[in-house]
Amino acid sequence: MLYIIGLGLGDEKDITLRGLEAVQKSQKVFIEAYTSLLSFGISSDGLSTLEKLYGKSITVADREMVEEKADDILLEATSSDVAFLVVGDPFGATTHTDLVVRAKKLGVDVKVVHNASVMNAIGVCGLQLYRYGETVSLPFFTDTWRPDSFYEKIQRNRKLGLHTLCLLDIRVKEPSLESLCSYRGKKQYEPPRFMAVSVAIEQLLEVEQMRGENAYTEDTTCVGFARLGSEDQLVVAGSMKQLLEVDFGLPLHCLVIVGDTHPVEEEMLDFYKLAKNQGQA
Repeated sequence: MLYIIGLGLGDEKDITLRGLEAVQKSQKVFIEAYTSLLSFGISSDGLSTLEKLYGKSITVADREMVEEKADDILLEATSSDVAFLVVGDPFGATTHTDLVVRAKKLGVDVKVVHNASVMNAIGVCGLQLYRYGETVSLPFFTDTWRPDSFYEKIQRNRKLGLHTLCLLDIRVKEPSLESLCSYRGKKQYEPPRFMAVSVAIEQLLEVEQMRGENAYTEDTTCVGFARLGSEDQLVVAGSMKQLLEVDFGLPLHCLVIVGDTHPVEEEMLDFYKLAKNQGQA
């Protein structure tokens, strides 16, 4: 049996009782540390904290293991119970859908234990979840690669009056350019990088300046989030120009571009506006 278990967003205590039971009866436990990260992904003692609470040794499944060596995990699940832990909800990333497909093709039984994810936790700001359009991902720009395919999606959402969730880039265990160019030797990796709200807005405004189609402006209302689901989560609403000046602190961050709002949404959003209260939820 392969258990794919959502861990929620905050820390090791956010696992559900059903998820904890599955972990404790599994012979092997992996934790995915590529598409997202819990607080343990940024702290030195987080993984040991998880292992202590769950009573199990945990193997970190990095990008290479999840996307290139998934069959090794699945082979173990053909003869024993294996738990695969995922930050947020198991189906918040296509990587995990692929894992389920591959497991079923091998005849491995799969059970999924759901949990909170960024896709519903953003509701804390008061914008109604059913009034969101297509979600977009914002990658880090480089000197030679500055993609703008997200622009049309944001533009389409705003024409319909819908809010847009922007998921911000996470770069963990990315091979260095030197490593990719080398045929021999040990792989070298870039330091981890986590996009901040300010960087996301800078890139959004750069694309708007280049495209000039007024999908949004520096005066467009947005909501910035940091460490959603944690005790110190931060939620701040304001214009793009205002949010550029806000220090959201440690990752992970995400951003919502606000569409047309209902009076009830406005009333809730007011609690997070810079002029009134730059505070925590």
